[in-house]
Amino acid sequence: MQDSFAFIIHPLNPKRDVSRKYPALGKLPAWLIEFLSIFYPPVFISEIEGVRSVENGRSLQGWFVACPLTPNMMLRLPTPLVYRKIVQTGKLAEKLGAKILGLGAFTSVVGDGGISIAKQLSIPVTTGDSYTVAQAAHAVREAAVLLDKPLAQSTVAIVGATGAIGSVCAQLLAPDCGKMILIGRRVEKLAEVATAVRHQGGQEVIVSANMDDLAQAHFIITVTSAVDTIIEPQHLRHGAVVCDVSRPRDVSKQVAEQRPDILVIEGGMVEIPGPVNFNFDFGFPPKMAYACMAETMALALDKTYVSFTLGKDIKLSQVQTIDTIAQRHGFKLGGFRSFEQAVSSNKIAFVKAAQLSDQNAGAAVPYINPNNHISVDPVII
Repeated sequence: MQDSFAFIIHPLNPKRDVSRKYPALGKLPAWLIEFLSIFYPPVFISEIEGVRSVENGRSLQGWFVACPLTPNMMLRLPTPLVYRKIVQTGKLAEKLGAKILGLGAFTSVVGDGGISIAKQLSIPVTTGDSYTVAQAAHAVREAAVLLDKPLAQSTVAIVGATGAIGSVCAQLLAPDCGKMILIGRRVEKLAEVATAVRHQGGQEVIVSANMDDLAQAHFIITVTSAVDTIIEPQHLRHGAVVCDVSRPRDVSKQVAEQRPDILVIEGGMVEIPGPVNFNFDFGFPPKMAYACMAETMALALDKTYVSFTLGKDIKLSQVQTIDTIAQRHGFKLGGFRSFEQAVSSNKIAFVKAAQLSDQNAGAAVPYINPNNHISVDPVII
Protein backbone atom coordinates (compact mmCIF):
# COMPACT_ATOMS: atom_id res chain seq x y z
CA MET A 1 0.00 0.00 0.00
CA GLN A 2 1.32 3.45 -0.94
CA ASP A 3 2.55 5.80 1.74
CA SER A 4 -0.15 8.32 2.52
CA PHE A 5 -1.26 11.15 4.77
CA ALA A 6 -4.18 13.47 5.40
CA PHE A 7 -4.32 16.97 6.78
CA ILE A 8 -7.24 18.66 8.53
CA ILE A 9 -8.01 22.24 7.59
CA HIS A 10 -10.89 24.44 8.71
CA PRO A 11 -12.32 27.87 7.84
CA LEU A 12 -10.50 30.78 9.50
CA ASN A 13 -12.62 33.41 7.78
CA PRO A 14 -16.10 31.90 7.34
CA LYS A 15 -17.20 33.73 4.20
CA ARG A 16 -13.85 33.71 2.40
CA ASP A 17 -12.78 30.16 3.19
CA VAL A 18 -16.16 28.49 2.74
CA SER A 19 -16.39 30.23 -0.66
CA ARG A 20 -13.22 28.44 -1.78
CA LYS A 21 -15.12 25.14 -1.78
CA TYR A 22 -18.79 26.20 -1.81
CA PRO A 23 -19.31 29.61 -3.49
CA ALA A 24 -23.06 29.63 -2.81
CA LEU A 25 -22.66 28.93 0.92
CA GLY A 26 -20.03 31.64 1.13
CA LYS A 27 -22.68 34.22 0.28
CA LEU A 28 -24.53 33.56 3.53
CA PRO A 29 -23.97 35.84 6.58
CA ALA A 30 -20.94 34.83 8.66
CA TRP A 31 -23.09 34.17 11.73
CA LEU A 32 -25.28 31.76 9.78
CA ILE A 33 -22.27 29.92 8.33
CA GLU A 34 -20.91 29.47 11.85
CA PHE A 35 -24.27 28.26 13.16
CA LEU A 36 -24.64 25.73 10.35
CA SER A 37 -21.07 24.50 10.90
CA ILE A 38 -22.19 22.90 14.17
CA PHE A 39 -24.37 20.47 12.22
CA TYR A 40 -22.30 20.13 9.05
CA PRO A 41 -20.35 16.87 8.63
CA PRO A 42 -16.62 16.66 7.82
CA VAL A 43 -15.80 17.62 4.25
CA PHE A 44 -13.53 15.96 1.71
CA ILE A 45 -11.65 18.85 0.10
CA SER A 46 -9.15 17.45 -2.39
CA GLU A 47 -6.57 14.82 -3.22
CA ILE A 48 -2.94 15.98 -2.96
CA GLU A 49 -0.70 14.65 -5.73
CA GLY A 50 2.97 14.79 -6.63
CA VAL A 51 4.74 14.99 -3.25
CA ARG A 52 8.07 13.26 -3.93
CA SER A 53 11.28 12.79 -1.94
CA VAL A 54 14.48 14.13 -3.50
CA GLU A 55 16.42 11.53 -1.50
CA ASN A 56 14.85 8.36 -2.87
CA GLY A 57 12.06 9.38 -5.28
CA ARG A 58 9.38 7.97 -2.98
CA SER A 59 5.96 9.58 -3.60
CA LEU A 60 2.89 10.09 -1.44
CA GLN A 61 -0.85 9.99 -1.73
CA GLY A 62 -2.57 12.63 0.36
CA TRP A 63 -5.83 14.38 1.11
CA PHE A 64 -7.16 17.61 2.56
CA VAL A 65 -10.18 17.04 4.80
CA ALA A 66 -12.04 19.85 6.55
CA CYS A 67 -13.53 20.23 9.99
CA PRO A 68 -16.33 22.79 9.43
CA LEU A 69 -15.80 24.74 12.68
CA THR A 70 -14.24 28.23 12.74
CA PRO A 71 -11.77 29.36 15.46
CA ASN A 72 -14.54 31.27 17.23
CA MET A 73 -16.72 28.18 17.30
CA MET A 74 -13.89 26.00 18.61
CA LEU A 75 -13.34 28.42 21.48
CA ARG A 76 -17.03 28.95 22.28
CA LEU A 77 -18.38 25.43 22.00
CA PRO A 78 -17.84 22.80 24.71
CA THR A 79 -14.49 21.09 24.21
CA PRO A 80 -15.99 17.55 24.00
CA LEU A 81 -18.18 18.72 21.09
CA VAL A 82 -15.18 20.21 19.30
CA TYR A 83 -13.21 17.01 19.87
CA ARG A 84 -16.06 15.01 18.41
CA LYS A 85 -16.10 17.11 15.23
CA ILE A 86 -12.32 16.81 14.81
CA VAL A 87 -12.38 13.07 15.46
CA GLN A 88 -15.16 12.67 12.87
CA THR A 89 -12.89 14.43 10.40
CA GLY A 90 -10.02 12.13 11.38
CA LYS A 91 -12.26 9.11 10.77
CA LEU A 92 -12.89 10.41 7.25
CA ALA A 93 -9.11 10.52 6.75
CA GLU A 94 -8.84 6.93 7.93
CA LYS A 95 -11.51 5.82 5.45
CA LEU A 96 -9.60 7.51 2.64
CA GLY A 97 -6.56 5.42 3.55
CA ALA A 98 -4.34 7.92 5.35
CA LYS A 99 -1.53 6.44 7.47
CA ILE A 100 -0.89 9.64 9.41
CA LEU A 101 -3.01 12.71 10.15
CA GLY A 102 -1.92 16.33 10.52
CA LEU A 103 -3.95 18.80 12.57
CA GLY A 104 -4.13 22.26 11.03
CA ALA A 105 -4.67 25.70 12.60
CA PHE A 106 -7.00 25.61 15.64
CA THR A 107 -7.57 21.84 15.50
CA SER A 108 -4.05 21.56 16.92
CA VAL A 109 -4.64 24.23 19.58
CA VAL A 110 -7.99 23.37 21.11
CA GLY A 111 -8.00 21.35 24.31
CA ASP A 112 -4.83 19.34 25.00
CA GLY A 113 -3.11 19.88 21.65
CA GLY A 114 -4.16 16.71 19.86
CA ILE A 115 -3.59 14.14 22.63
CA SER A 116 -7.29 13.35 23.10
CA ILE A 117 -7.82 13.32 19.33
CA ALA A 118 -5.02 10.80 18.80
CA LYS A 119 -6.46 8.46 21.47
CA GLN A 120 -9.71 8.18 19.50
CA LEU A 121 -8.12 7.44 16.12
CA SER A 122 -6.33 4.34 14.83
CA ILE A 123 -3.66 6.31 12.91
CA PRO A 124 -0.90 8.52 14.36
CA VAL A 125 -1.52 12.25 14.68
CA THR A 126 0.79 15.24 14.59
CA THR A 127 0.18 18.96 15.05
CA GLY A 128 3.12 19.98 12.86
CA ASP A 129 4.30 22.42 15.52
CA SER A 130 7.86 21.06 15.60
CA TYR A 131 8.55 21.89 11.95
CA THR A 132 6.69 25.17 12.34
CA VAL A 133 9.28 26.15 14.96
CA ALA A 134 12.15 25.12 12.69
CA GLN A 135 10.83 27.12 9.75
CA ALA A 136 10.15 30.22 11.84
CA ALA A 137 13.78 30.19 12.93
CA HIS A 138 14.95 29.64 9.33
CA ALA A 139 12.78 32.56 8.20
CA VAL A 140 14.22 34.97 10.78
CA ARG A 141 17.78 33.93 9.96
CA GLU A 142 17.15 34.39 6.23
CA ALA A 143 15.57 37.80 6.79
CA ALA A 144 18.59 38.86 8.83
CA VAL A 145 20.88 37.89 5.94
CA LEU A 146 18.78 39.69 3.32
CA LEU A 147 18.62 42.85 5.43
CA ASP A 148 22.32 42.66 6.32
CA LYS A 149 21.36 42.90 10.00
CA PRO A 150 23.23 40.18 11.93
CA LEU A 151 21.17 38.56 14.66
CA ALA A 152 24.18 38.76 16.97
CA GLN A 153 23.82 42.54 16.86
CA SER A 154 20.04 42.53 17.12
CA THR A 155 17.22 42.25 19.63
CA VAL A 156 14.81 39.38 18.99
CA ALA A 157 11.38 39.25 20.64
CA ILE A 158 9.13 36.21 21.01
CA VAL A 159 5.45 37.04 21.52
CA GLY A 160 3.62 34.13 23.12
CA ALA A 161 6.91 32.89 24.60
CA THR A 162 5.18 30.72 27.21
CA GLY A 163 3.42 28.63 24.57
CA ALA A 164 4.77 25.38 23.13
CA ILE A 165 5.97 26.91 19.86
CA GLY A 166 7.14 30.22 21.29
CA SER A 167 9.32 28.72 24.02
CA VAL A 168 11.19 26.43 21.64
CA CYS A 169 11.55 29.21 19.03
CA ALA A 170 13.29 31.21 21.75
CA GLN A 171 15.62 28.33 22.61
CA LEU A 172 16.42 27.68 18.95
CA LEU A 173 17.43 31.30 18.30
CA ALA A 174 19.11 31.85 21.67
CA PRO A 175 22.69 31.22 20.49
CA ASP A 176 22.27 33.56 17.51
CA CYS A 177 20.90 36.82 18.91
CA GLY A 178 22.45 39.54 21.02
CA LYS A 179 19.39 40.21 23.15
CA MET A 180 16.07 38.43 23.54
CA ILE A 181 12.74 39.68 24.91
CA LEU A 182 10.22 37.04 25.97
CA ILE A 183 6.66 38.36 26.04
CA GLY A 184 3.75 36.55 27.66
CA ARG A 185 1.27 36.89 30.50
CA ARG A 186 2.25 33.93 32.71
CA VAL A 187 5.10 35.34 34.78
CA GLU A 188 6.26 32.08 36.36
CA LYS A 189 6.28 30.30 33.00
CA LEU A 190 8.21 33.20 31.43
CA ALA A 191 10.90 32.74 34.07
CA GLU A 192 11.15 29.03 33.18
CA VAL A 193 11.50 29.82 29.48
CA ALA A 194 14.14 32.45 30.24
CA THR A 195 16.17 29.84 32.14
CA ALA A 196 15.94 27.42 29.18
CA VAL A 197 16.99 30.19 26.77
CA ARG A 198 20.04 31.04 28.87
CA HIS A 199 20.91 27.33 28.99
CA GLN A 200 20.97 27.32 25.17
CA GLY A 201 23.39 30.22 25.05
CA GLY A 202 21.17 33.27 25.38
CA GLN A 203 23.23 36.11 26.86
CA GLU A 204 20.80 38.94 27.62
CA VAL A 205 17.25 37.72 28.23
CA ILE A 206 14.38 39.98 29.35
CA VAL A 207 10.85 38.88 30.28
CA SER A 208 7.83 41.13 29.89
CA ALA A 209 4.03 41.19 29.86
CA ASN A 210 3.96 44.55 28.07
CA MET A 211 3.47 44.66 24.31
CA ASP A 212 5.07 48.12 24.21
CA ASP A 213 8.44 46.41 24.76
CA LEU A 214 8.20 45.20 21.16
CA ALA A 215 9.49 48.67 20.19
CA GLN A 216 12.97 47.47 21.17
CA ALA A 217 13.01 44.47 18.82
CA HIS A 218 14.57 44.29 15.36
CA PHE A 219 13.14 40.80 14.74
CA ILE A 220 9.92 39.39 16.19
CA ILE A 221 8.37 35.94 16.12
CA THR A 222 4.74 36.02 17.18
CA VAL A 223 2.92 32.79 17.90
CA THR A 224 -0.15 33.02 20.10
CA SER A 225 -3.59 31.44 20.18
CA ALA A 226 -5.36 34.82 20.09
CA VAL A 227 -8.45 34.95 17.90
CA ASP A 228 -8.02 38.67 17.08
CA THR A 229 -4.90 40.55 16.00
CA ILE A 230 -2.66 41.75 18.82
CA ILE A 231 0.24 43.58 17.14
CA GLU A 232 -0.62 47.08 15.93
CA PRO A 233 1.43 49.72 14.07
CA GLN A 234 2.40 51.61 17.23
CA HIS A 235 4.06 48.52 18.75
CA LEU A 236 6.91 48.35 16.23
CA ARG A 237 10.18 50.17 15.72
CA HIS A 238 11.26 51.40 12.28
CA GLY A 239 12.52 48.62 10.04
CA ALA A 240 11.30 45.77 12.24
CA VAL A 241 10.74 42.29 10.84
CA VAL A 242 7.78 40.30 12.17
CA CYS A 243 7.45 36.58 11.50
CA ASP A 244 3.77 35.83 12.14
CA VAL A 245 3.38 32.12 12.77
CA SER A 246 -0.16 32.31 14.14
CA ARG A 247 -3.33 31.52 12.24
CA PRO A 248 -5.48 33.58 12.56
CA ARG A 249 -2.83 36.27 12.25
CA ASP A 250 -1.42 38.11 15.25
CA VAL A 251 -0.38 41.11 13.15
CA SER A 252 -3.03 43.67 12.29
CA LYS A 253 -3.67 44.46 8.64
CA GLN A 254 -3.10 48.09 9.64
CA VAL A 255 0.60 47.32 9.99
CA ALA A 256 0.75 46.62 6.25
CA GLU A 257 -1.39 49.63 5.45
CA GLN A 258 0.28 52.20 7.72
CA ARG A 259 3.84 50.94 8.13
CA PRO A 260 5.64 50.41 4.79
CA ASP A 261 8.90 50.33 6.78
CA ILE A 262 7.89 47.05 8.45
CA LEU A 263 8.40 43.59 6.95
CA VAL A 264 5.73 41.12 8.04
CA ILE A 265 6.36 37.59 6.83
CA GLU A 266 4.09 34.60 7.10
CA GLY A 267 5.89 32.09 9.28
CA GLY A 268 6.27 28.54 8.11
CA MET A 269 5.82 28.74 4.33
CA VAL A 270 7.57 25.69 2.89
CA GLU A 271 8.39 24.60 -0.65
CA ILE A 272 7.24 20.99 -1.09
CA PRO A 273 9.47 18.62 -3.08
CA GLY A 274 8.14 17.13 -6.30
CA PRO A 275 5.52 18.24 -8.85
CA VAL A 276 2.93 18.74 -6.11
CA ASN A 277 -0.65 19.68 -6.91
CA PHE A 278 -2.93 20.35 -3.93
CA ASN A 279 -6.04 20.60 -6.13
CA PHE A 280 -7.28 23.27 -3.76
CA ASP A 281 -6.46 26.95 -3.34
CA PHE A 282 -5.75 27.69 0.32
CA GLY A 283 -4.09 31.02 -0.46
CA PHE A 284 -0.49 29.97 -1.15
CA PRO A 285 1.36 29.93 -4.50
CA PRO A 286 2.05 26.61 -6.28
CA LYS A 287 4.25 24.09 -4.44
CA MET A 288 4.01 26.05 -1.18
CA ALA A 289 2.41 24.86 2.06
CA TYR A 290 2.36 25.65 5.74
CA ALA A 291 5.10 24.05 7.83
CA CYS A 292 2.52 22.07 9.82
CA MET A 293 1.35 20.50 6.55
CA ALA A 294 4.96 19.83 5.55
CA GLU A 295 5.72 18.02 8.83
CA THR A 296 2.94 15.53 8.12
CA MET A 297 4.22 14.97 4.58
CA ALA A 298 7.85 14.64 5.66
CA LEU A 299 6.98 12.02 8.28
CA ALA A 300 5.03 10.02 5.68
CA LEU A 301 7.88 10.21 3.15
CA ASP A 302 10.22 9.01 5.89
CA LYS A 303 7.84 6.19 6.84
CA THR A 304 7.92 7.58 10.37
CA TYR A 305 4.33 6.79 11.21
CA VAL A 306 4.25 8.00 14.81
CA SER A 307 2.39 10.72 16.69
CA PHE A 308 5.39 13.01 16.41
CA THR A 309 4.19 16.32 17.88
CA LEU A 310 1.33 16.27 20.36
CA GLY A 311 0.37 18.26 23.44
CA LYS A 312 1.51 21.58 24.82
CA ASP A 313 5.17 20.65 25.24
CA ILE A 314 7.67 20.57 22.37
CA LYS A 315 11.27 19.52 22.91
CA LEU A 316 14.17 21.16 21.13
CA SER A 317 15.33 17.71 20.04
CA GLN A 318 11.99 17.12 18.27
CA VAL A 319 12.44 20.31 16.27
CA GLN A 320 15.97 19.37 15.27
CA THR A 321 14.90 15.84 14.29
CA ILE A 322 12.03 16.88 12.02
CA ASP A 323 14.17 19.61 10.48
CA THR A 324 16.77 16.98 9.55
CA ILE A 325 14.12 14.63 8.15
CA ALA A 326 12.50 17.38 6.09
CA GLN A 327 15.79 18.68 4.68
CA ARG A 328 16.80 15.16 3.67
CA HIS A 329 13.62 14.72 1.63
CA GLY A 330 13.86 18.16 0.00
CA PHE A 331 11.57 20.45 2.00
CA LYS A 332 12.90 23.99 2.31
CA LEU A 333 11.98 27.57 3.17
CA GLY A 334 9.65 28.77 0.43
CA GLY A 335 10.52 32.44 0.30
CA PHE A 336 8.62 35.25 1.97
CA ARG A 337 5.00 36.23 1.73
CA SER A 338 3.23 39.07 3.49
CA PHE A 339 -0.56 39.24 3.80
CA GLU A 340 -0.92 36.75 0.93
CA GLN A 341 1.42 38.69 -1.39
CA ALA A 342 4.98 37.84 -2.43
CA VAL A 343 7.63 40.06 -0.82
CA SER A 344 9.49 41.96 -3.55
CA SER A 345 13.16 42.93 -3.64
CA ASN A 346 12.03 46.57 -3.50
CA LYS A 347 10.24 45.89 -0.22
CA ILE A 348 13.36 44.27 1.22
CA ALA A 349 15.44 47.28 0.16
CA PHE A 350 12.95 49.73 1.71
CA VAL A 351 12.92 47.91 5.05
CA LYS A 352 16.71 47.62 4.97
CA ALA A 353 16.94 51.41 4.54
CA ALA A 354 14.50 51.91 7.42
CA GLN A 355 16.62 49.69 9.67
CA LEU A 356 19.73 51.67 8.73
CA SER A 357 17.96 54.95 9.48
CA ASP A 358 16.82 53.60 12.83
CA GLN A 359 20.34 52.43 13.61
CA ASN A 360 21.80 55.85 12.75
CA ALA A 361 19.29 57.47 15.09
CA GLY A 362 21.09 55.69 17.92
CA ALA A 363 18.04 54.16 19.59
CA ALA A 364 14.68 52.63 18.86
CA VAL A 365 12.39 55.28 17.44
CA PRO A 366 8.85 54.67 18.70
CA TYR A 367 6.04 54.84 16.23
CA ILE A 368 3.39 57.44 17.01
CA ASN A 369 -0.07 56.61 15.76
CA PRO A 370 -1.50 59.70 14.07
CA ASN A 371 -4.94 58.84 15.39
CA ASN A 372 -3.74 58.69 19.01
CA HIS A 373 -5.04 55.17 19.19
CA ILE A 374 -4.63 53.78 22.70
CA SER A 375 -4.21 50.03 22.78
CA VAL A 376 -4.96 47.69 25.63
CA ASP A 377 -2.58 44.77 26.14
CA PRO A 378 -4.23 41.67 24.70
CA VAL A 379 -4.34 38.25 26.24
CA ILE A 380 -1.40 36.25 24.96
CA ILE A 381 -0.01 32.88 25.89
